[in-house]
Amino acid sequence: MQRKLRLRNREDFSRIYRNGKSFANSQFVVYWSRQLQADPLRLGVSASKKIGNAVVRNRMRRLVKEIVRGQKDRITGQLDLIVIVRKPAVGLELKELEKSMLHVLKRAGLLKTTR
Repeated sequence: MQRKLRLRNREDFSRIYRNGKSFANSQFVVYWSRQLQADPLRLGVSASKKIGNAVVRNRMRRLVKEIVRGQKDRITGQLDLIVIVRKPAVGLELKELEKSMLHVLKRAGLLKTTR
């Protein structure tokens, strides 16, 4: 993800948690809200200390960012997206993580339909 397309401010996170919608599966929780700016997609990733040490948390953040970057064309609209990583995601391979992420985004109605 490009640096300007990352969510970092506490106000942005609070706004999305308060006013956004959420969907979850056993590996991820996704909060999302429509944006006011013209950016295509802004992403924030949250990984709690519960999932492991700093090495594990940073690895999970990098993997989630890579999955979203690869699927950016399939995600609809101008969104602010927060992904919270849950502990069961730590032991999964990249393909399984990607499948799980696509599942939760599909449940949220954020993927474009392919025809």
